[in-house]
Amino acid sequence: MSDVKKVVLAYSGGLDTSVIVKWLQETYNCEVVTFTADIGQGEEVEPARTKAQALGVKEIYIEDLREEFVRDYVYPMFRANTIYEGEYLLGTSIARPLIAKRLIEIANETGADAISHGATGKGNDQVRFELGGYALKPGVKVIAPWREWDLTSREKLMAYCEEHKIPVDFANKKKKSPYSMDANLLHISYEGGILEDPWAEAEDDMWRWSVSPEAAPDTPTYVELTYEKGDIVAIDGEPLKAHEVLEKLNKLGGDNGIGRLDIVENRYVGMKSRGCYETPGGTIMLRAHRAIESLTLDREEAHLKDQLMPKYAEVIYNGYWWSPERRMLQVAIDETQKNVSGVVRMKLYKGNAIVVGRKSDESLFDESIATFEDDAGAYDQKDAEGFIKLNALRLRIAAGKGRKQS
Repeated sequence: MSDVKKVVLAYSGGLDTSVIVKWLQETYNCEVVTFTADIGQGEEVEPARTKAQALGVKEIYIEDLREEFVRDYVYPMFRANTIYEGEYLLGTSIARPLIAKRLIEIANETGADAISHGATGKGNDQVRFELGGYALKPGVKVIAPWREWDLTSREKLMAYCEEHKIPVDFANKKKKSPYSMDANLLHISYEGGILEDPWAEAEDDMWRWSVSPEAAPDTPTYVELTYEKGDIVAIDGEPLKAHEVLEKLNKLGGDNGIGRLDIVENRYVGMKSRGCYETPGGTIMLRAHRAIESLTLDREEAHLKDQLMPKYAEVIYNGYWWSPERRMLQVAIDETQKNVSGVVRMKLYKGNAIVVGRKSDESLFDESIATFEDDAGAYDQKDAEGFIKLNALRLRIAAGKGRKQS
């Protein structure tokens, strides 16, 4: 007899999680609560209600979390200019802590004994969901069907649906994309299919959010982004909420062929994985944020922040958003953003997000010192001689001792 009476499932309404609803009901003889989050995946989430009802689910949560997602997760991450392994903008990674938080909150609201998810035993998402769950509710039971059942292929899942009369659009089952995809307001990812061969070029019709750079307009698009304390608050002078900013930049970036990425990354679970990503708005945000920081951050502050970023990226990628080390790093990062305000002008053209202007009342750029023209004594060039000799002192001493320098 199972000690699980009620479980909250992260439910997309798709094939896998629909099978999981029935599997949980049968395997654990428990009540299932479904939770569907709208985080900007670009598909209607309301149909998940009808599908869950057809499976006998009584408590159904469908929530629009787009603003919270960008404001409280994406924006804090971008204050650090965060990229994993030099390229990946962490679109999937940053969505998981929010979903995990709501799973636990709903479990507490409904008196559920457990939470469940549809992540496989080969991927990073199982780690991210479960680390979040345990951090927020230490004694929670986590049920990961992909680590328990024997439904190891799409054919077996479809057969299970037919056997248990789970509503599936069988007419369109052969039209399913060959790729495993995950989408939210920050990005859409593609894995599987021909992408499992790292040598194979991704098919152009795979991409959904962007035109190819070759097909992008021949005329550039200019856009001005207004920053306050490290976050974009307006586009071309129009105040926008966080999720509205990302929605607009996704459209502008996608129309100009910006944000496509094809990488092989190192998963936390140990294997290498090839994936393709579209992150048009995030690519623009990263370039623009670095531009406004270049004006407003002190040199050593900026350099130290850049040294912290790879660790911060690793923490998020591996699923430790709710950890003390992430909170510690976030405090340090946010402290640097107090004066990161101003406007950045971007030129979007055929796959490129180009910074063409930046200005700020908090700017540390002093034209009277930086000029190549007469600086009226603002900078005494003779001072450089002593500066150079002092910094060369250890090198000169070592060379004087005959130590090899190459």
